[in-house]
Amino acid sequence: MTLSIQCLSIDTHDPAELADFWQSALGWRKTHDEPDGVALEPPAGSPQDGVVPDLLFLKVDDAKTGKNRLHVDLRPLDQATEVARLESLGARRVDIGQADDVSWVVLADPDGNEFCVLRAFTPEELSSFAAEEATAQP
Repeated sequence: MTLSIQCLSIDTHDPAELADFWQSALGWRKTHDEPDGVALEPPAGSPQDGVVPDLLFLKVDDAKTGKNRLHVDLRPLDQATEVARLESLGARRVDIGQADDVSWVVLADPDGNEFCVLRAFTPEELSSFAAEEATAQP
């Protein structure tokens, strides 16, 4: 297949402010910075560079209404530590109807866009992934 996702576009009233939050959250770099749009990409030379879709923050006048139809799931090494860090950057916990006993935490960025912080993989899961990757190598 010759099709790949280049970027995810996020509408916002203030592209610079929202991009600053996500830049701090992810440790990514700004590769385009204009009043009507800001692009973030993974760190140059990182394993994600050129693989993970960029984030493009676009200026719009209309307000966000309702729950996102598309959201980002983040996989941390330590869920509690990352949730606390993201909250210190301006994220807030939100209820979108999730049950009390789910393994993820739903947050909203400063613009109200929901995203989830998943539980960390267990050592057993990480070992299993590494074994699968090793057997998939030519």
